Amino acid sequence: MYLEALYVLSLESEMVRAKDIGDYLGYSKPSVSRALVILKKEGYVSKDEHGFLHLTEAGRRIAEDVFDRHTYLTKLFMMMGVDEKTAGDDACRVEHYIGAVTFEAVKAYVKNHEQSEALSDAG
Repeated sequence: MYLEALYVLSLESEMVRAKDIGDYLGYSKPSVSRALVILKKEGYVSKDEHGFLHLTEAGRRIAEDVFDRHTYLTKLFMMMGVDEKTAGDDACRVEHYIGAVTFEAVKAYVKNHEQSEALSDAG
């Protein structure tokens, strides 16, 4: 979740601090600090001389994958009639456990549904 949060925040601004991640996730500063120490140690996050956080290439790959999963699962749940908040919250839980084969099927299903809707809207 920390990598995904840093990814989303970095889409809005290149100047992301630990406090921004804590505010975004609703986590305490000590929790964020502990997580960032681990993520830096594993080579997923770096900090520049001004204290701004950046995803490494490895961190970016993971964050983009998690964000992709979150996006498609949220869309699927909303297609099923779930409200946006609940869909997003549940997608956040599922995105970490869903297998690659199942996720690719979800992604294909959502894309197909979106294309079908676009065609019916155009016709």
